[in-house]
Amino acid sequence: MTASRFSNDVYDRRLRAAASAAGDAGLAGLVITPGYDLRYLVGSRAQTFERLTALVLPADGEPTVVVPRLELASLKESAIPELGLRVRDWVDGDDPYALVAEVLGGTATVAVTDSMPALHLLPLAGVLGAVPVLATDVLRRLRMIKDAAEIDALRKAGAAIDRVHARVPEFLKPGRTEADVAADIAEAIVAEGHSEVAFIIVGSGPHGADPHHECSDRELRVGDIVVVDIGGPYEPGYNSDCTRTYSIGEPDPEVARRYAVLQRAQQAAVAAVRPGVTAEQVDAAARDVLAAEGLAEAFVHRTGHGIGLSVHEEPYIVAGNTLTLQPGMAFSVEPGIYFTGEWGARIEDIVIVTADGAEPVNHRPHELIVVPA
Repeated sequence: MTASRFSNDVYDRRLRAAASAAGDAGLAGLVITPGYDLRYLVGSRAQTFERLTALVLPADGEPTVVVPRLELASLKESAIPELGLRVRDWVDGDDPYALVAEVLGGTATVAVTDSMPALHLLPLAGVLGAVPVLATDVLRRLRMIKDAAEIDALRKAGAAIDRVHARVPEFLKPGRTEADVAADIAEAIVAEGHSEVAFIIVGSGPHGADPHHECSDRELRVGDIVVVDIGGPYEPGYNSDCTRTYSIGEPDPEVARRYAVLQRAQQAAVAAVRPGVTAEQVDAAARDVLAAEGLAEAFVHRTGHGIGLSVHEEPYIVAGNTLTLQPGMAFSVEPGIYFTGEWGARIEDIVIVTADGAEPVNHRPHELIVVPA
């Protein structure tokens, strides 16, 4: 699949907003090396190598791309040429960090992307005369609030992973291994329009009690509860992430009872999402339902995480996070219950904060899905 990106207008707005945010934070500018931040700002999928590639974004000045001459051709895969950004190329023997300092006007207080390796951070600090700060606080608010194009991408990714979950029951047959099922799901993820697979969790029986179990050679059995958590990037690179729980044959009545409580907890958390509510209040909405039924100790992780170009990004829906939700934020709502050595279950949707509530992008049934044995 050919990589795609948004319109140049989108990237131009993002660059101007990032420069303005840097200025508001009292910074001379930002230095963005390859990673999700660079992809967000200019659509570049460049990789980090030992030679420095960086977008230098002054708070007051002309954005400049510092790039090794042998990597110039890679700029064509981004919006950089169409945006008309200035390019300063360099060859082995040159000092690219001095070029960065020159663009920033010499010694300056700058912020760097979280993904900048020490290989580049330390020489840059030496040239600037100070260790840069992280750009997290500058860029996270931009990336947390999704624009219309990003929301559309998340909706398409959600619909695609829903189509995969619709096929999962045909893969869950007694005698097949978790790895067999994962292989089928991987093929389906790509067939349904994703550019690649980001992750696959197939946790059957006792493996379902491990939230981050991937897959194994364990064979599925009648009576197993199976957690299937799957996702991947859908062009232009925005991720899906959805979990449903399946029962091979009719579930034990106590399993069904506990699962019904989990379903109410997930519904309560989604219903709590709206502008003005804090992230921790959404977490509490799920946790309180489980606690009322004696299942508080079975919920061992946060209720959700932001999603976009990265599968996990801000905002995090967790106790202690007093961040106020705003329209355009996108995150998972995924309470789970886990019983070591026995079974586990999780229900996960991606939701987008709207003007008056939440818009889920996943629409598969939330009930415990019974697969005929």
